[in-house]
Amino acid sequence: MSTTRPSERLAVRKTYKLYVGGAFPRSESGRSYVVHDAKGQFLANAALASRKDARDAVVAARKAFGGWSARTAYNRGQILYRVAEVMEGRRAQFVDEVAAGEGLHRAEAEAAVDESIDRWVWYAGWADKVAQVLGSTNPVAGPYFDFSVPEPTGVVAVLAPQESSLLGLVSVLAPVITTGNTCVVLASADRPLPAVTLTEVLATSDLPGGVVNLLTGRVPEVAPWLAAHQDVNALDLTGAGDRELATEFERAAADNLKRLVRVPDHNQDWTAAPGIDRMAAFLETKTVWHPMGI
Repeated sequence: MSTTRPSERLAVRKTYKLYVGGAFPRSESGRSYVVHDAKGQFLANAALASRKDARDAVVAARKAFGGWSARTAYNRGQILYRVAEVMEGRRAQFVDEVAAGEGLHRAEAEAAVDESIDRWVWYAGWADKVAQVLGSTNPVAGPYFDFSVPEPTGVVAVLAPQESSLLGLVSVLAPVITTGNTCVVLASADRPLPAVTLTEVLATSDLPGGVVNLLTGRVPEVAPWLAAHQDVNALDLTGAGDRELATEFERAAADNLKRLVRVPDHNQDWTAAPGIDRMAAFLETKTVWHPMGI
C-alpha cells in the first residue's frame, strides 16, 4: 500500500464580476483593480467598470422597469423578504467580508450584517403601505373623486456609501426598489466584496434580472456618465464623497431634470431608523380626477 499523501488541495479562487441584467459579466474593458483589507493585505481583484458598462447597466434597468413597477406592492414585498431569507443563509460569508473590508471585530461585523438583513425585512413590510402613507384622497368642490397616487420615478443611479460596505449599501438600495424603481448601483470602491456577494443573493431571490445592476469601480470614472445619462431619472449622490465632485454630478444631472438625493451634511449613522424619506425621494405623485356616478 502506498503511503504517499495526496498533494495539498488548492482553493478555488473567486472571480469578482459586475452584475448587469441578471448576469455576471466581466467589465467590457477587461480591466480589474486590487481590493485590500483594512490592514492593507490583498483580498481580491474586482472588475473595474467602464463607461460602456454603465451604459449597459442603464439599458438593463430601463428594460426591467416596466415589469417591476407593474408588479403588485405585495409581491415586491415578498421578494424583498426573500432577499433577507437568502442573506440569512449566507450570514457567515457576509460577516467575514464585512470584518475584513471594514476592519471590524467579529461581533461588530455580525451586528452590521444582522442589521442589513433586518433592514430588508423592514422595507419589505413597507412595500404595500407606503402608497397609503404618501397618497391621499383630496377634497374638491364638485362631483368628482380626486386621488393623489405615488408612482415610481424610473431608473435610479445610486452611489453607495464608501465606508459602510453592506449596511449602507442596503440602506440606499432597498428603498429604491421597494417603491417599484429599478437601479444602477456603484458599490464602495475600497470595500466592494459584500456588494458582489449581495448580487449573488439577489440573483437567487426571485428578483427579476435588471431590477438591480451593480458596478464596481471608481466614482470619478463611472459616476459622471450615470449623472449625465439621459435615460436616468434620479440620482443618489450619498457615496460621492467629495463635495466638489458631487456638485459636478449635480450640474450634469440637470440636463434632463433628475430627482436628486444630495451628499449628506454629516456622517450618516446607518444604524439609525431609516424612516420613509428615501422611498419618498424616488416617487412621483400622479393626481387623478374622476366624475362621481360613472
